[in-house]
Amino acid sequence: LQLHHSGRYSCRGWVDSEISWGWKESAPMTVTVHGVPVSGVSLSAQPPEGQLALGDRLVLSCAVAVGTGPLHFSWHQGGSAAPLGAGPHLELQNIGDNDTGHYHCRVSNGDSLAESVPLNVTVLGEQDSRAQ
Repeated sequence: LQLHHSGRYSCRGWVDSEISWGWKESAPMTVTVHGVPVSGVSLSAQPPEGQLALGDRLVLSCAVAVGTGPLHFSWHQGGSAAPLGAGPHLELQNIGDNDTGHYHCRVSNGDSLAESVPLNVTVLGEQDSRAQ
C-alpha cells in the first residue's frame, strides 16, 4: 500500500436470485494508509575516516533504515539550520579550512523527521597532511 491508496472503497457484484437480480453495491468503507515514521538515519563518508587534506573531495551519504516516502533529505554543518544541500548524497569539492566541522543529514517524510549522528570532518593543513 502507498499513502495515495487512502480513500473510500466499495465493491459491486451481480446478484441473480429468485427475489431480485442486478448489480448490487456494498456500503462504502474508508481506508486510511498511514506512513511509517522515519528512523535509523545513518551517515557515511568517503574517505571513511573524515580526515582530508586541503583541496580534497568529500562525499557524504545518508541512509534510512525505516520509513515510508517520499523522503526528503537535507544536509547541515554544525548547528546551522540553513541546508548545504538536498538528496541522499552531498559532495564537497576542493575542501578548505572552513569545511572542518560536524556534518549531519536530516530526513523527513512529511509526517516525521529524523537526524543522523554527526560526523566530524577534519581538514588537515599542508604541514599536517605531509606528516601523515
